[in-house]
Amino acid sequence: MRQAPPPIAYLLPNLFTAASIFTGFYAIALGLEGSFVSAAWFIFLALIFDGLDGRVARMTNTASHFGVEFDSLADIVAFGVAPALLLYLYVGETYGRTGIVVSALFIIFGAVRLARFNVTTSRIEPSVFIGLPIPTAAIMISIAVILLEQYPAFVGLKVFTLPLAVVLSILMVSNIRYPSFKKMNFKTFHFMRFLVGLIVVALGVFIYPIEALAILAAGYLMYGPLRASFYLLRRLIYRG
Repeated sequence: MRQAPPPIAYLLPNLFTAASIFTGFYAIALGLEGSFVSAAWFIFLALIFDGLDGRVARMTNTASHFGVEFDSLADIVAFGVAPALLLYLYVGETYGRTGIVVSALFIIFGAVRLARFNVTTSRIEPSVFIGLPIPTAAIMISIAVILLEQYPAFVGLKVFTLPLAVVLSILMVSNIRYPSFKKMNFKTFHFMRFLVGLIVVALGVFIYPIEALAILAAGYLMYGPLRASFYLLRRLIYRG
């Protein structure tokens, strides 16, 4: 019979969740100071903490309903408010009410995405998310800011971060399926192919960190619509 973990063990995953909230808030503070690139990187750091809290909870057998709710509230701060405010301060402020609406839409739809996830977790497919996960949407905003600041020649493209945010918001509340790496069964993978792919990705990130991360995030973003389009086209062909 497995022994129950001591009560103090439940603090560990929640400390990672608290760290995610703190880094999200610090990203907000940096954005208000005009340090947009640093703010974007702190949203990345919040993603790391967000990934660790659930894994630590499972490893220590300390998963709890409180932890799930706490994590959800942390997500709306780190991946909803922080990137939306970064978006508004970086480009939305220039476009007045349009910038306000787009930034607010990102938070609102992100909250809807989290609420739907909380009430449907037990009924969805075990290996997918329904709708774009809010951390991915936040990372896409962060990557856009970092890339635009890294390549000043493209500064005129800043305005396109607003339609990007609208697309991300819609994808979050859509019924498009995205793979969940937390639930993937790695035992079914071909070890050698997976190892080679992982090495190639790691080397790419080492040489061109932000560009490689942008390609990976964009690939994940496009996977959902492309998959949905493929199944829709196949269904239409079969019906025809």
